[in-house]
Amino acid sequence: MALQLMYITNNPEVASIAEKYGVDRIWIDLESIGKDERQKNINSVKSHHRLEDIKILSDILTKSELMVRVNPWYEKSEYEIETSIANGAQRIMLPMWKTKEETDNFLNLIHGRVKTTLLLETKEAVECLDEVLKNPYIDEVYIGLNDLHLSYCMTFMFEPLANGTVDDICCKLRAKKIPFGFGGIAKIGDGLLPSERIITEHYRLGSTIAILSRSFCNAVAIGDMNEVECVFEINMKRLRDFERTIRNFTPEEFEANRIVTKQIVERTVERIKKERING
Repeated sequence: MALQLMYITNNPEVASIAEKYGVDRIWIDLESIGKDERQKNINSVKSHHRLEDIKILSDILTKSELMVRVNPWYEKSEYEIETSIANGAQRIMLPMWKTKEETDNFLNLIHGRVKTTLLLETKEAVECLDEVLKNPYIDEVYIGLNDLHLSYCMTFMFEPLANGTVDDICCKLRAKKIPFGFGGIAKIGDGLLPSERIITEHYRLGSTIAILSRSFCNAVAIGDMNEVECVFEINMKRLRDFERTIRNFTPEEFEANRIVTKQIVERTVERIKKERING
């Protein structure tokens, strides 16, 4: 089965193009609380989406699922979640949770009305995962490597993938038969850790979901919708073609990719550290 692919946008034209070329899930991003502070030193996507955007995209999407990432659990969570559902969200994602109480509050409030995703991206979430997974109403878990590596004071976002942290999490999720995904995918041939290596790790670990990163198609920077469509058409075809080449990899081939991935990450970490010392 091919990876389910997600793309963040609140632009109706871009969302329609992404849907046309097979993106499975369009992601509205309401999260703002604490994000600027914890990601202030990295070049990450910081969206400025609004609750009103949900209805706009809900009215135009016909095949792609519409997911909304709300803020971390706080005093206005119920309002955000209820408004998101009323405006047409088909899935709600909870970010930055650190306790079982937060995830239980989230899942109990939604109570099966729409699908849910728990975004695991803190060391506290890793530590309480066994307790969290006792809740039988979890639809999906997504491992956010960007904030997870910051939570562990690591240097490079793919360190948790290389050092076994992601392997351990995925093992627990597979045991519970909970669908999961992790990280981000650049266009084929791109990335400090080449996207081919990451995609192969998804298949090795049994992941079924992945987000397309900004470098896959930076629609905001491109601007011209004809060019955006061309980028999606080319990059989606290349990604799906590559998936077909690894679908029947042997365990030995997957292990070889894991080893090379670990080596690339370790070299990248050393280079980044040297650049920081010399910079």
